[in-house]
Amino acid sequence: MADVTALTFLALCLPLIGALVAPFIIRAFGAGGAWLLAVAPLLAFLHFLHLVPQIAQGEIITGGYDWVPGLGLRFSWFLDGLSLTFALLITGIGTLIVLYAGGYLKGHPDHGRFFSFIFLFMGAMLGVVVSDSFLMFFIFWELTSITSFLLIGFDHEREAARRAALQALVVTGGGGLLLLAGLLLLWGQTGVAQLSELMPFGDVVRGSPLYFATLLLVLAGAFTKSAQFPFHFWLPNAMEAPTPVSAYLHSATMVKAGVYLLMRLNPVMGATPAWETLLPVFGGLTLVTGSVLAIRQTDLKLKLAYTTVSSLGLLVLLTGFGSDYAIEAAALYLVAHSLFKGALFMIAGIIDHETGTRNITRLRGLRKAMPLTFTIAMAAALSMAGLPPFFGFLAKEEIYTAIAGSDLYPILVTAIAVFANALMFAIAFAVGLRPFVGRLVETPKHPHEAPVLLWLGPAVLALAGPLAALFSGVTHSAISSPMASAIAGAPKELSISLTPHIGLPLALSLLTILLGIAVYWQLDRSRTFVAYVLHSARGPDRGFDHFIAGLVRFAHGVIGVVQPRRLDLYVACTFVCVAAILLVPLVTHDGLPLGLVWPTDLRLREAGIMLIAMLGLIAVLIARDRLTAIVSLGIQGFAVALIFLLFGAPDLAFTQFMVETLAVVILALVMTRLRLSPTDSRHGARRLFDIALSLACGLGFALLLMRATEAPFNSALSDFFNAHSKLIAHGANVVNVIIVDFRGTDTLGEIAVVAVTGLAILALIRIRGNTERRLATNDPDAEEA
Repeated sequence: MADVTALTFLALCLPLIGALVAPFIIRAFGAGGAWLLAVAPLLAFLHFLHLVPQIAQGEIITGGYDWVPGLGLRFSWFLDGLSLTFALLITGIGTLIVLYAGGYLKGHPDHGRFFSFIFLFMGAMLGVVVSDSFLMFFIFWELTSITSFLLIGFDHEREAARRAALQALVVTGGGGLLLLAGLLLLWGQTGVAQLSELMPFGDVVRGSPLYFATLLLVLAGAFTKSAQFPFHFWLPNAMEAPTPVSAYLHSATMVKAGVYLLMRLNPVMGATPAWETLLPVFGGLTLVTGSVLAIRQTDLKLKLAYTTVSSLGLLVLLTGFGSDYAIEAAALYLVAHSLFKGALFMIAGIIDHETGTRNITRLRGLRKAMPLTFTIAMAAALSMAGLPPFFGFLAKEEIYTAIAGSDLYPILVTAIAVFANALMFAIAFAVGLRPFVGRLVETPKHPHEAPVLLWLGPAVLALAGPLAALFSGVTHSAISSPMASAIAGAPKELSISLTPHIGLPLALSLLTILLGIAVYWQLDRSRTFVAYVLHSARGPDRGFDHFIAGLVRFAHGVIGVVQPRRLDLYVACTFVCVAAILLVPLVTHDGLPLGLVWPTDLRLREAGIMLIAMLGLIAVLIARDRLTAIVSLGIQGFAVALIFLLFGAPDLAFTQFMVETLAVVILALVMTRLRLSPTDSRHGARRLFDIALSLACGLGFALLLMRATEAPFNSALSDFFNAHSKLIAHGANVVNVIIVDFRGTDTLGEIAVVAVTGLAILALIRIRGNTERRLATNDPDAEEA
């Protein structure tokens, strides 16, 4: 077990290691370095594949290392049928994506940086699906949002890419914060912070008065991550990312993270009216929305992206439907979708790479120029259409078995599924067949077959579809049944095969095929009709722009109130807070000094120093210009330094002398660059306010010091430092040891403050004379000016 723990940890780290070395390998080997980089996810895939027999026997593999033992935090993982299937998809398809990216981005100046991002994304997604602790799960969950932001905005010089990246980050990151609240509620209800320990607490969670609130928060996180209606708009916009990212994002990774979360929590939060209502309703809306919008598109990637939205809706619908067959259908369809969608996205990239366009209206007759690509595309399209002998056929048969029924609710759900599946049937052939048939038309680039790095990945995925279906017994025992068992929280045994099952599911499949053929036959008219109907519709994508614009204006409004660009107001607010902090606790908590005590043993030289300080204070008050006031202010500091010197602290006195000297010199230098004229525009009321405020601050410090000196001296700290300075820090000067060793971090912080202050002074000097109003580029007032 120790070996499994160590190897699993290494497998989780391999993508991160790949991210570190990728730029150097690409610099050394060019695009061919992809073969070397693919070894990292391949080794991880082989490790997880090695665990399949154990998981198939019903075992659950857990492990981890202490992270913050004092807080009970562990870097722990949890592998069952569900998480292992996802881990195999992430690492297996990830290996193919790395190879594909090597060919697709060959010669790109940021090729190495892209590989670093894709490996970080892979590691984050792998962490999501294997995490056991809530904290680890949430950290990786948010890391997927951040790394996808980097990937979607990879081509950052294009505004569309930047907008899409920001949109994905705002939607998924915001949902992640809501999910964090949901996880905290789950933690509070059950007292456990490990997913593996949460499963037996289903009745506790479902019986909690906070169940509905917890469910809504969890659904907010899952729906935003998996692009459920009305948060579906960010996913098609993410097509601004390079095609390898799109293929990986849609087949095996982030977009399915929300579905994974719902499947994982099904045994804990499922089987309630709220669960079995909200998930099918929003899943059904997403299913229809995605398939209808996909018909309208002419870009191959956008067509596939909207069908991914539709498929994610179908998975959510099945997860919330509540029957055993629905769980089994969800398990089958998730695997089938990963295989054919990854292949089709890579095919779309190949077509774009080799012809110069992805517009379906400009692509015809590529079959002879790209025969291998055509074969792969057809295999993937047949699986997506749900035709035998492909794995998609098994999934579709199981879906109709799960949802078909004679009551109104099953009939409605079945009608929605048939309609959406028919549209996806048509889109599958629109992508996998239509660009290759008919008479060859002219394209921006002369079409030809792609190099091996590009076609190897989709070929493997397309071949996996029929193999998984033909050997369905092996597939079910190794993958489908353990995955369905983990989702249901109880053992499940799948048995569906390619042998036709005469009955209602087969009849619904035939109906889907007939409708799909009809839509494909009239694809151009269908696209025109949908585009006409939705022409003036204002979707959530446009609403996102209005939301961001409103948020920016609100931020500028708040800044206009709290930062009115008046230094005197900032300083006044600061000293009001200081006075309140000093005086309020003293008054409200009976902290005022007991009485005013005058020193009875004051010596002449000490009285002389205090007199000098008082004279300095008077000089500050009557000074006619700022430079004189600054110099006079230094008298206070020198007087304090003399006090230190008289009472046997020459090191402190020396420090005080240095600080005061530097302060006076620096301030004097600053004043030579600023206006020194003795102008004072304050009116009478403002002057009275400033006098009152200064007196309040001075009174507060005086009362606090008097109260502090009334308390009997506690020598515990002095005794400690005297006893340990020599022993621990090997220093004879206690003060030096305290500054350098015992509170060295504080000293470092003080040095940093002085450095930052110096930089601020330098900046202040440089902007002298520049009184022109500066506006941020996103300042809404700038457009109006």
